[in-house]
Amino acid sequence: MSSSEGNLGFAAAHDEPIGYIARTRRYYRALGYGAPYEWAHYTDVPFHRLAQPLAATRVVLVTTAAPYQPGKGDQGPGAPYNAAAKFYAVYSGDSSVDHDLRISHVAIDRAHTTAEDAGSYFPLPALREQARSGRIGSVAARFHGLPTNRSHRTTLDIDIPDLVARCVADGAQAAVLVPNCPVCHQSVSLAARALEASGIASVVMGCAKDIVEHVGVPRFVFSDFPLGNAAGRPRDAASQRATLELALELLVVAPAPRTTVRSPQRWSASADWKLDYCNVDRLATEELQRRRAEFDAGKREAERLRREAGVPSSRGGGHD
Repeated sequence: MSSSEGNLGFAAAHDEPIGYIARTRRYYRALGYGAPYEWAHYTDVPFHRLAQPLAATRVVLVTTAAPYQPGKGDQGPGAPYNAAAKFYAVYSGDSSVDHDLRISHVAIDRAHTTAEDAGSYFPLPALREQARSGRIGSVAARFHGLPTNRSHRTTLDIDIPDLVARCVADGAQAAVLVPNCPVCHQSVSLAARALEASGIASVVMGCAKDIVEHVGVPRFVFSDFPLGNAAGRPRDAASQRATLELALELLVVAPAPRTTVRSPQRWSASADWKLDYCNVDRLATEELQRRRAEFDAGKREAERLRREAGVPSSRGGGHD
């Protein structure tokens, strides 16, 4: 008996977490690139339990969003990918005030989200509210931005040691890490491992389940939303509060490394949005050619900015 004949109410066959690793590998092969990108993968995962109650814990926020840069092109809601708006070194900001951070520089799901609400990817105001309510002890004096470098060596040898040193200097006892694009998810997962090994409990809030779990992290809150909404639905304060609460609670209750909690929230009644992201079966040859040219132009701009910043060149196909 088929599900339609029996009216069993099954979900659509494609209503499952997107496999971003397989999806993007196939996509970049279709664009004409060579060897597929090698994603970081570990079997052992460090795990550090909170040494004090959450209400006495200083929490640091780690983001892959970029400060708005006037004169660097369109970075507003719905903006196309903008390589000029990227950053290539860890940066820090004052956690006590609001900031204008954008994600136009990363490969979010632009077909189904617009990055219109920073609360869906940069939950600093929500974290401050958790401190005011007494749910956490305090927010660390600074938040930190982690670059989206595809080079494992650059991320592991340069970016992450810098990030960990800043978090330690700020006296952070726990970290909430919020990525956006596929490689962002890899970068913050690697950072979470390093923070944990340094005695700082960590939790990743993300939308790319396969990438985070492939790397291997201590704690992960998965939201089955389009990339760019790891902190909750845009313009939905209740969704954002609930997502952050899941992350904070997981800092306390996770029994062991590789603990994943899946948010019960749904993006929409239909799961059809999951069919679009980098899906070559839905792209005409002309569109693939256009995207190849656009991506090559973005890579050239990114390499120019890397040279100016003194960052080693990135290699291989994939999201930059």
